[in-house]
Amino acid sequence: MAGFTLGQKSIQSRVFTSDGERIPYTFIKTASTYIINIVTPEKRGYFSVKLGFGKTKKIQKPVKGELTKAGIKTPLKFLREFRLDKITDKVKVIEENKKKGLLIGETKIFIGDELKPSLLFKVGDLVDVAGTSKGKGFQGVVKRHHFAGGPRTHGQSDRERAPGSIGQTTTPGRVYKGKRMAGRMGGEQITLRNLPIIEITDDGIKVKGLVPGAKNGLLEVRNNK
Repeated sequence: MAGFTLGQKSIQSRVFTSDGERIPYTFIKTASTYIINIVTPEKRGYFSVKLGFGKTKKIQKPVKGELTKAGIKTPLKFLREFRLDKITDKVKVIEENKKKGLLIGETKIFIGDELKPSLLFKVGDLVDVAGTSKGKGFQGVVKRHHFAGGPRTHGQSDRERAPGSIGQTTTPGRVYKGKRMAGRMGGEQITLRNLPIIEITDDGIKVKGLVPGAKNGLLEVRNNK
């Protein structure tokens, strides 16, 4: 079944399986995830669903108007769209009692509904989890690209973590684009694919392994299989 939701990175720990194997897991809290809008190709040229997540105190007026139109009273902090172009055969747009919604398999969800993880996911599903990695600031090549550094003998005390030569002399006489050098590290969108779900609760899911980002960071979870 095609699944999608927003959540925040909550707990990272380990658990023992029935076979006695110890595996790491991450609990992704998905409570307060709502469907805000459904974008159709006839309107914007692509097919997607817009979700909102995370309670907050202050929201901008355009966001407030969008939530009011969807019938959602909870002020939501994060809004994200999930493209559904590749799974149009699994997801259909429906309308009942003047409310627009989606039919995914045998599950019906409508604009304004809270999205429970048990509706679209089940234990054993493989999901892709995307988040923003932790920012590390400006780092050298040893930490950023795992360079070995220079020699540690023969008086080379100042070359231990140096990058070495970055170019040539005459031809072509420049530094190639994409050259691995020191620079800002982290703070990038990272996607981990095919993480199995090991448990589903009313307010979130447990996935095997670790996911990117800091604690309480926003995560996008999807399963297009």
